[in-house]
Amino acid sequence: MTTRNKEVDEIKSQNLNKSRSPFISTITSEKRDKLESEVLYDTDTQIKQTQNRIWKALKRRYQYDSNLESGQKFLKNHVNSKIPLVILYVDLVGSTNLSMTLPVDKLVTLIRAFTYEMSLAVNRYGGFVLKYVGDAVIAFFPSLSNKYIVCDRAVRCGISMLTIIKNGLNPILNQYDYPDLSAKIGIDEGENIIVQYGNDINSSLDIISYCMSVSAKMTSLTKSNNITIGDDVYVRLHPELREKFVRVNYSAREWNYVSKRTGELYKLYTLKQ
Repeated sequence: MTTRNKEVDEIKSQNLNKSRSPFISTITSEKRDKLESEVLYDTDTQIKQTQNRIWKALKRRYQYDSNLESGQKFLKNHVNSKIPLVILYVDLVGSTNLSMTLPVDKLVTLIRAFTYEMSLAVNRYGGFVLKYVGDAVIAFFPSLSNKYIVCDRAVRCGISMLTIIKNGLNPILNQYDYPDLSAKIGIDEGENIIVQYGNDINSSLDIISYCMSVSAKMTSLTKSNNITIGDDVYVRLHPELREKFVRVNYSAREWNYVSKRTGELYKLYTLKQ
Protein backbone atom coordinates (compact mmCIF):
# COMPACT_ATOMS: atom_id res chain seq x y z
CA MET A 1 0.00 0.00 0.00
CA THR A 2 1.39 3.42 -0.99
CA THR A 3 1.77 6.33 1.39
CA ARG A 4 -1.02 8.18 -0.40
CA ASN A 5 -3.40 5.23 -0.02
CA LYS A 6 -2.52 4.96 3.66
CA GLU A 7 -3.42 8.63 4.10
CA VAL A 8 -6.79 8.03 2.46
CA ASP A 9 -7.46 5.04 4.75
CA GLU A 10 -6.49 7.07 7.82
CA ILE A 11 -8.91 9.83 6.89
CA LYS A 12 -11.69 7.31 6.27
CA SER A 13 -11.02 5.71 9.67
CA GLN A 14 -11.14 9.08 11.42
CA ASN A 15 -14.42 10.01 9.77
CA LEU A 16 -16.01 6.67 10.59
CA ASN A 17 -15.97 7.58 14.28
CA LYS A 18 -17.80 10.86 13.77
CA SER A 19 -21.55 10.96 14.33
CA ARG A 20 -22.12 13.62 11.69
CA SER A 21 -21.32 13.87 7.97
CA PRO A 22 -17.56 13.63 7.34
CA PHE A 23 -17.90 16.64 5.09
CA ILE A 24 -18.67 18.76 8.19
CA SER A 25 -15.55 17.91 10.11
CA THR A 26 -11.95 18.93 10.63
CA ILE A 27 -11.30 17.53 7.17
CA THR A 28 -12.27 20.39 4.89
CA SER A 29 -13.54 19.90 1.36
CA GLU A 30 -10.37 21.60 0.11
CA LYS A 31 -8.16 19.02 1.79
CA ARG A 32 -10.35 16.15 0.61
CA ASP A 33 -10.29 17.44 -2.98
CA LYS A 34 -6.50 17.82 -2.81
CA LEU A 35 -6.14 14.32 -1.46
CA GLU A 36 -8.31 12.81 -4.18
CA SER A 37 -6.44 14.73 -6.88
CA GLU A 38 -3.24 13.12 -5.62
CA VAL A 39 -4.68 9.62 -5.60
CA LEU A 40 -6.67 9.76 -8.85
CA TYR A 41 -5.38 10.58 -12.30
CA ASP A 42 -6.38 13.98 -13.58
CA THR A 43 -9.02 14.02 -16.31
CA ASP A 44 -6.64 15.16 -19.05
CA THR A 45 -4.32 12.25 -18.35
CA GLN A 46 -7.21 9.78 -18.43
CA ILE A 47 -8.45 11.15 -21.76
CA LYS A 48 -5.01 11.04 -23.38
CA GLN A 49 -4.44 7.47 -22.23
CA THR A 50 -7.91 6.44 -23.45
CA GLN A 51 -7.33 8.00 -26.86
CA ASN A 52 -3.97 6.29 -27.19
CA ARG A 53 -5.47 2.87 -26.39
CA ILE A 54 -8.47 3.18 -28.72
CA TRP A 55 -6.26 4.51 -31.54
CA LYS A 56 -3.96 1.50 -31.21
CA ALA A 57 -6.92 -0.87 -30.95
CA LEU A 58 -8.41 0.45 -34.18
CA LYS A 59 -5.01 -0.09 -35.80
CA ARG A 60 -4.96 -3.60 -34.30
CA ARG A 61 -1.92 -2.72 -32.23
CA TYR A 62 -3.58 -2.99 -28.84
CA GLN A 63 -5.45 -5.84 -27.18
CA TYR A 64 -7.85 -4.97 -24.37
CA ASP A 65 -7.80 -7.25 -21.36
CA SER A 66 -10.31 -7.79 -18.57
CA ASN A 67 -9.89 -9.31 -15.15
CA LEU A 68 -12.57 -9.89 -12.51
CA GLU A 69 -10.17 -11.50 -10.06
CA SER A 70 -9.87 -8.58 -7.63
CA GLY A 71 -13.64 -8.27 -7.26
CA GLN A 72 -14.09 -12.00 -6.79
CA LYS A 73 -11.31 -12.03 -4.20
CA PHE A 74 -13.04 -9.30 -2.20
CA LEU A 75 -16.41 -11.04 -2.35
CA LYS A 76 -14.88 -14.35 -1.28
CA ASN A 77 -14.01 -12.77 2.08
CA HIS A 78 -17.72 -12.01 2.60
CA VAL A 79 -19.40 -15.06 1.08
CA ASN A 80 -22.73 -16.08 2.67
CA SER A 81 -23.02 -12.72 4.40
CA LYS A 82 -24.76 -9.38 3.94
CA ILE A 83 -22.65 -6.26 3.44
CA PRO A 84 -23.29 -2.64 2.38
CA LEU A 85 -22.21 -1.78 -1.17
CA VAL A 86 -22.69 1.00 -3.67
CA ILE A 87 -23.82 -0.64 -6.91
CA LEU A 88 -23.04 1.00 -10.26
CA TYR A 89 -24.50 -0.08 -13.61
CA VAL A 90 -23.12 1.45 -16.81
CA ASP A 91 -24.90 0.44 -19.99
CA LEU A 92 -23.82 1.13 -23.57
CA VAL A 93 -26.67 2.84 -25.42
CA GLY A 94 -27.73 1.64 -28.87
CA SER A 95 -25.71 -1.54 -28.99
CA THR A 96 -28.51 -3.41 -30.75
CA ASN A 97 -28.41 -0.93 -33.61
CA LEU A 98 -24.62 -1.12 -33.68
CA SER A 99 -24.78 -4.91 -34.02
CA MET A 100 -26.99 -4.50 -37.07
CA THR A 101 -24.85 -1.90 -38.82
CA LEU A 102 -21.23 -2.71 -37.98
CA PRO A 103 -19.06 -5.65 -39.05
CA VAL A 104 -18.42 -8.14 -36.26
CA ASP A 105 -14.75 -7.23 -35.82
CA LYS A 106 -15.54 -3.51 -35.46
CA LEU A 107 -18.38 -4.17 -33.03
CA VAL A 108 -16.16 -6.38 -30.90
CA THR A 109 -13.49 -3.66 -30.80
CA LEU A 110 -16.06 -1.10 -29.63
CA ILE A 111 -17.48 -3.35 -26.93
CA ARG A 112 -14.03 -4.25 -25.65
CA ALA A 113 -12.92 -0.62 -25.62
CA PHE A 114 -16.07 0.49 -23.81
CA THR A 115 -15.98 -2.21 -21.12
CA TYR A 116 -12.23 -1.81 -20.57
CA GLU A 117 -12.35 1.97 -20.12
CA MET A 118 -15.38 1.74 -17.83
CA SER A 119 -13.63 -0.94 -15.76
CA LEU A 120 -10.51 1.16 -15.51
CA ALA A 121 -12.56 4.08 -14.20
CA VAL A 122 -14.11 1.82 -11.56
CA ASN A 123 -10.67 0.70 -10.41
CA ARG A 124 -9.38 4.28 -10.22
CA TYR A 125 -12.18 5.25 -7.86
CA GLY A 126 -11.70 2.33 -5.50
CA GLY A 127 -14.38 0.01 -6.87
CA PHE A 128 -14.48 -3.51 -8.30
CA VAL A 129 -16.04 -4.89 -11.46
CA LEU A 130 -18.55 -7.60 -10.61
CA LYS A 131 -19.29 -8.83 -14.12
CA TYR A 132 -20.01 -7.98 -17.73
CA VAL A 133 -23.53 -8.55 -18.98
CA GLY A 134 -23.64 -8.10 -22.73
CA ASP A 135 -22.68 -4.47 -23.28
CA ALA A 136 -23.09 -3.46 -19.63
CA VAL A 137 -20.60 -3.29 -16.79
CA ILE A 138 -21.80 -3.94 -13.24
CA ALA A 139 -19.50 -2.69 -10.50
CA PHE A 140 -19.55 -2.29 -6.73
CA PHE A 141 -17.88 -0.05 -4.18
CA PRO A 142 -17.61 -1.44 -0.63
CA SER A 143 -19.26 0.95 1.84
CA LEU A 144 -18.51 -0.93 5.04
CA SER A 145 -16.68 2.02 6.59
CA ASN A 146 -17.55 5.52 5.43
CA LYS A 147 -20.64 5.63 3.22
CA TYR A 148 -20.24 9.35 2.53
CA ILE A 149 -16.85 9.08 0.88
CA VAL A 150 -17.76 5.88 -0.98
CA CYS A 151 -20.99 7.33 -2.40
CA ASP A 152 -19.09 10.44 -3.41
CA ARG A 153 -16.45 8.42 -5.19
CA ALA A 154 -18.95 6.19 -6.99
CA VAL A 155 -20.80 9.22 -8.38
CA ARG A 156 -17.55 10.90 -9.39
CA CYS A 157 -16.65 7.65 -11.13
CA GLY A 158 -19.89 7.80 -13.11
CA ILE A 159 -19.22 11.40 -14.14
CA SER A 160 -15.69 10.41 -15.15
CA MET A 161 -17.09 7.59 -17.30
CA LEU A 162 -19.26 10.00 -19.30
CA THR A 163 -16.29 12.35 -19.76
CA ILE A 164 -14.06 9.52 -20.97
CA ILE A 165 -16.65 8.43 -23.53
CA LYS A 166 -17.33 11.96 -24.79
CA ASN A 167 -13.79 13.35 -24.84
CA GLY A 168 -11.67 10.21 -24.94
CA LEU A 169 -13.31 7.54 -27.09
CA ASN A 170 -15.59 9.45 -29.45
CA PRO A 171 -13.09 11.92 -30.98
CA ILE A 172 -10.88 9.02 -32.11
CA LEU A 173 -13.82 6.89 -33.26
CA ASN A 174 -15.08 9.80 -35.36
CA GLN A 175 -11.77 9.94 -37.20
CA TYR A 176 -12.38 6.38 -38.41
CA ASP A 177 -16.05 6.85 -39.27
CA TYR A 178 -17.33 4.98 -36.23
CA PRO A 179 -20.55 6.20 -34.60
CA ASP A 180 -20.42 8.05 -31.29
CA LEU A 181 -20.76 5.94 -28.17
CA SER A 182 -23.04 6.94 -25.32
CA ALA A 183 -23.96 5.40 -22.00
CA LYS A 184 -26.45 5.59 -19.17
CA ILE A 185 -25.55 4.96 -15.55
CA GLY A 186 -27.48 3.97 -12.42
CA ILE A 187 -26.05 4.11 -8.88
CA ASP A 188 -27.55 3.04 -5.56
CA GLU A 189 -26.41 1.96 -2.09
CA GLY A 190 -27.71 -0.74 0.23
CA GLU A 191 -27.29 -4.12 1.88
CA ASN A 192 -26.25 -6.96 -0.44
CA ILE A 193 -26.00 -10.73 -0.03
CA ILE A 194 -22.86 -12.39 -1.35
CA VAL A 195 -23.51 -15.84 -2.80
CA GLN A 196 -21.25 -18.45 -4.33
CA TYR A 197 -22.56 -20.77 -7.01
CA GLY A 198 -21.50 -24.34 -6.38
CA ASN A 199 -19.46 -25.92 -3.63
CA ASP A 200 -16.12 -25.62 -5.37
CA ILE A 201 -13.80 -23.04 -3.85
CA ASN A 202 -13.25 -21.54 -7.30
CA SER A 203 -16.95 -21.22 -8.13
CA SER A 204 -17.95 -17.72 -9.19
CA LEU A 205 -19.50 -15.32 -6.69
CA ASP A 206 -22.37 -12.94 -7.24
CA ILE A 207 -24.41 -10.26 -5.49
CA ILE A 208 -28.13 -10.55 -4.81
CA SER A 209 -30.13 -7.68 -3.34
CA TYR A 210 -32.96 -5.20 -3.60
CA CYS A 211 -30.26 -2.62 -4.29
CA MET A 212 -29.14 -4.53 -7.40
CA SER A 213 -32.70 -4.60 -8.73
CA VAL A 214 -33.19 -0.90 -8.04
CA SER A 215 -29.90 0.00 -9.76
CA ALA A 216 -30.76 -2.05 -12.84
CA LYS A 217 -34.23 -0.52 -13.12
CA MET A 218 -33.07 3.07 -12.67
CA THR A 219 -30.40 2.52 -15.32
CA SER A 220 -33.04 1.38 -17.80
CA LEU A 221 -34.97 4.61 -17.16
CA THR A 222 -31.95 6.88 -17.49
CA LYS A 223 -31.52 9.04 -20.57
CA SER A 224 -28.48 8.69 -22.81
CA ASN A 225 -25.29 10.28 -21.46
CA ASN A 226 -26.74 10.76 -18.00
CA ILE A 227 -26.64 9.34 -14.48
CA THR A 228 -29.48 8.44 -12.12
CA ILE A 229 -28.80 7.97 -8.41
CA GLY A 230 -31.02 6.72 -5.61
CA ASP A 231 -31.91 8.77 -2.54
CA ASP A 232 -29.65 6.66 -0.32
CA VAL A 233 -26.71 7.88 -2.42
CA TYR A 234 -27.97 11.44 -2.92
CA VAL A 235 -28.31 12.24 0.80
CA ARG A 236 -24.70 11.21 1.42
CA LEU A 237 -23.07 13.28 -1.32
CA HIS A 238 -20.89 16.29 -0.68
CA PRO A 239 -23.15 19.39 -0.98
CA GLU A 240 -21.26 20.65 -4.04
CA LEU A 241 -21.71 17.33 -5.82
CA ARG A 242 -25.35 17.08 -4.71
CA GLU A 243 -25.99 20.40 -6.47
CA LYS A 244 -25.26 18.72 -9.80
CA PHE A 245 -28.40 16.56 -9.47
CA VAL A 246 -32.11 17.27 -9.70
CA ARG A 247 -35.12 15.22 -8.58
CA VAL A 248 -36.74 13.18 -11.36
CA ASN A 249 -40.26 11.72 -11.26
CA TYR A 250 -41.72 8.78 -13.14
CA SER A 251 -45.22 7.39 -13.46
CA ALA A 252 -46.34 4.60 -11.12
CA ARG A 253 -46.16 2.24 -14.07
CA GLU A 254 -42.51 3.12 -14.70
CA TRP A 255 -41.29 3.34 -11.11
CA ASN A 256 -42.81 1.72 -8.02
CA TYR A 257 -39.83 0.85 -5.85
CA VAL A 258 -40.22 1.71 -2.17
CA SER A 259 -37.48 3.05 0.10
CA LYS A 260 -36.52 0.53 2.78
CA ARG A 261 -35.41 3.48 4.91
CA THR A 262 -38.58 5.62 4.76
CA GLY A 263 -41.26 3.23 3.52
CA GLU A 264 -42.21 5.78 0.86
CA LEU A 265 -41.69 5.81 -2.90
CA TYR A 266 -37.95 5.74 -3.48
CA LYS A 267 -36.67 9.10 -4.74
CA LEU A 268 -34.44 9.32 -7.80
CA TYR A 269 -32.15 12.09 -8.96
CA THR A 270 -30.57 12.69 -12.33
CA LEU A 271 -27.55 14.70 -13.42
CA LYS A 272 -28.41 18.25 -14.50
CA GLN A 273 -27.76 18.91 -18.17
